[in-house]
Amino acid sequence: MKITPLDIRQKRFDTAVRGFSRREVEAYLELLAGEFEEVVKENIALKEELRRAQLRIEQYQERERTLQETMVTAQRISEDLKSAAKKEAEIIIADAEHQAEKIVHGAHQKLVQVVEDINELKRQRTQFESQVRSVVEAHRKLLETFSGPSFADRDYARVEDNVAYLSQKKATHGE
Repeated sequence: MKITPLDIRQKRFDTAVRGFSRREVEAYLELLAGEFEEVVKENIALKEELRRAQLRIEQYQERERTLQETMVTAQRISEDLKSAAKKEAEIIIADAEHQAEKIVHGAHQKLVQVVEDINELKRQRTQFESQVRSVVEAHRKLLETFSGPSFADRDYARVEDNVAYLSQKKATHGE
């Protein structure tokens, strides 16, 4: 059974011969009711404060759960980002290596082509020099042929000899 301050104020005692002083009992009951009323009010206030504190604690606990979930999510996202960045870096490196290989291969092909071109030019130079030597040699021989008595000069000398012979013969026979 709960006792309220009103219960204390309304409590009446039976009177007896030589009992307590009614005024003192009523004054004490009034004092007790006032004190009890203060205790009840304080109890109600403390219960309300406790309820508010429990609400705040629940809110803080909910915030803490939310923060923990956020931290776990952020950590997972961070790990995912790191993993994605690592994969992207690996892809970039692989692509760069592939491009470098293509560049080196292209440079090697160009080097091979340049060497082949140089060798072809050397071959053409040798062939050209040989052809020029052949032409020069042919012209030299031709010049040698023209520098000595030519065929026409020899034939002309023979013709002159024949004409002189015939003229002499004619002069010796026909005169």
